[in-house]
Amino acid sequence: MLPFDVMLLFFTSSVLLAMAPGPDNLFVLAQSAQHGKKAGIVVTIGLCTGVLVHIAAVSMGVAAVFQTSQLAFNILKYIGAAYLIYLAVMSFRASGAAGDPGKVEKLQYRRLYGRGMIMNVTNPKVTLFFLAFLPQFANPAYGPIVPQIVTLGAIFILSTILIFGAVALLAGTFGEWLAKSERASKILNRTAGSIFGVLAVKLILSER
Repeated sequence: MLPFDVMLLFFTSSVLLAMAPGPDNLFVLAQSAQHGKKAGIVVTIGLCTGVLVHIAAVSMGVAAVFQTSQLAFNILKYIGAAYLIYLAVMSFRASGAAGDPGKVEKLQYRRLYGRGMIMNVTNPKVTLFFLAFLPQFANPAYGPIVPQIVTLGAIFILSTILIFGAVALLAGTFGEWLAKSERASKILNRTAGSIFGVLAVKLILSER
C-alpha cells in the first residue's frame, strides 16, 4: 500500500499540474463560459472518464504502443485535432441569442460529457504523461504496481475535479453574465471557437 506521505506528495503535484494552463483546463474554461457552470462540470466529468481510460492503458501496458509507434500516435492526435476543429466551427456558427435558458439543455449534457471524454482520450500526450508521471510514485516495495497505479489515478482524478470544478464555476458565472448581451454572447462563442482552434493546432504540432 502506498504510504500517506507519497499520496500527499502526489496529490499536491497533481493539484499544481491541474492549475497550470493546459489543453484540458482551457477546454473546461471555454465550454463553461459558453454553456454555463453545469455544462463545465459535466465536461470535467467527461475529462475524468478519459483519464480512467489512460490509467487503464498504463496499467495494461497499452500506453507503450503510443510511445513506440509514431503511426499510432499520429492517428490518435489527428482524430483529436479534427474533433477540436469541428467544435471550433460549431462555436463560430453559433448564434449570439441572449436570455435563452434552454440553450444548455438543447445541447444535452450527455453530448458535453462526450466532448470532455473525446477531448481527453484522443490526446496521446496524456497517455504518455501518465506513462512517465505515475510510475515515479509507484514502488515495488509498497506492493503490486497495478493497484498503486490505480490508486494514484484516483488521486489525480480527485485533484482534477477540485481544480477544474472551480474553473467551471468561475467561468460559467462569467459566461452567464455575458450571455445577457447578444453582442457579448457572439464574442464569447468566437473566443471559445478560437481556443478550440488553437488547441487543435497545438495537438497537430505535438510530438512524442
